[in-house]
Amino acid sequence: MRLGVLDVGSNTVHLLVVDAHPGARPLPAHSHKAELRLAELLDEKGAIGPEGVDRLIGIVARALQAAEDQGCEQVLSFATSAIREATNADQVLARVHAETEVHLEVLTGEEEARLTFLAARRWFGWSAGKLLVIDIGGGSLEIAYGIDEDPDKAVSLPLGAGRLTAAALPGDPPTPEDVRALRRHIRAEIARTVGEFSRFGRPDHIVATSKTFKQLARITGAARSTDGAHVQRELSRKSLQEWVPKLAAMTVEERTALPGVSAGRARQLLAGALVAEGAMDLFGAQELEICPWALREGVILRRLDHLPVP
Repeated sequence: MRLGVLDVGSNTVHLLVVDAHPGARPLPAHSHKAELRLAELLDEKGAIGPEGVDRLIGIVARALQAAEDQGCEQVLSFATSAIREATNADQVLARVHAETEVHLEVLTGEEEARLTFLAARRWFGWSAGKLLVIDIGGGSLEIAYGIDEDPDKAVSLPLGAGRLTAAALPGDPPTPEDVRALRRHIRAEIARTVGEFSRFGRPDHIVATSKTFKQLARITGAARSTDGAHVQRELSRKSLQEWVPKLAAMTVEERTALPGVSAGRARQLLAGALVAEGAMDLFGAQELEICPWALREGVILRRLDHLPVP
């Protein structure tokens, strides 16, 4: 069957169309993406304003048209931290449903972590042993650990690259004082959770997902996305530590010129790098392997698991 997954995230609304059936890996057929940056559209009370809601509805409607054009039998629609934490989330969801007939399932942070873990487990297989999976989104950081398909531990922290940039890095480039303060905040937040994972023992394989990690790996020398999903890509702590001060000294325009960095994400790349560096340091990861699959693929796999095998 042809499935669509509509992901309303903190940065983008992304429709991924795949050809899939139980027992087989989903094959991507089409991708439709639009920038929204919901995390930056919140007012002082934490609500998504009328302009933001109008933009969201318009983007969702266009994504649905793209899904119909691609022949999708079903569209799985979900939203993450930006809508989950908005003070007017219920009203926003009601308007989206009333005007597009789309019911957005709002995932909890733990559900995000668990579904991302499922995608990574399926990608790397059982031979990868105990997995530690780290994902940096626009609004939150997800961490999950386990040996099975459902992790033993999964947490979500309010350390998304977009959220932190908007709240703590106003300058272009930011001041050293702001960078240092954000670095301290990130590490204090992550450190509170490290003990919860360490009792399970050291992981056999440490994996990173998300656009932020892919871009950080690319600027430190990993293969281009056009080289294909099956090319192994890694991010070393040593390389990342060398790049963090460089990114901190760059303007947004200068970051945009880096290989693999999109104009829409250049501003938040420094915050993402600080989160990545903090996670690698505190979890003792010398190297991360980049996983091409993440939350969207996890949603697809969960749906396929509930379909009858023909």
